[in-house]
Amino acid sequence: QVQVVESGGGLVQAGGSLRLSCTASGRTFTTYTMGWFRQAPGREREFVGAISLSGSPRYADSVQGRFTISRDNAKKLVYLQMNSLKPEDTAVYYCAVDLNIRTIASPIPSAYDYWGQGTQVTVSS
Repeated sequence: QVQVVESGGGLVQAGGSLRLSCTASGRTFTTYTMGWFRQAPGREREFVGAISLSGSPRYADSVQGRFTISRDNAKKLVYLQMNSLKPEDTAVYYCAVDLNIRTIASPIPSAYDYWGQGTQVTVSS
């Protein structure tokens, strides 16, 4: 069992920034692919970005150039730095763990084995 916990959500004005953090338990954190997803009311959960064990990130087109994912394996933390936020970024953001060994992170929710509870991000116009 892997425990996943997100933090750092909140309310921010459009154009502002927020940084989300995610920690996951387990001895093999360095091998986890870590993903970020979001879900707005009435919409399906969508891929935001992910980072593989090699440290290579990938992003959804909607956040490319504005969001950055990084990981600190020593601290068992993954970060989602969100800049130039827009009202349409408002959603509950989830961190997820993919236990499979991948050099390229998957954008598919069903590929992820464990999920956090989510943290609310609200961007006001």
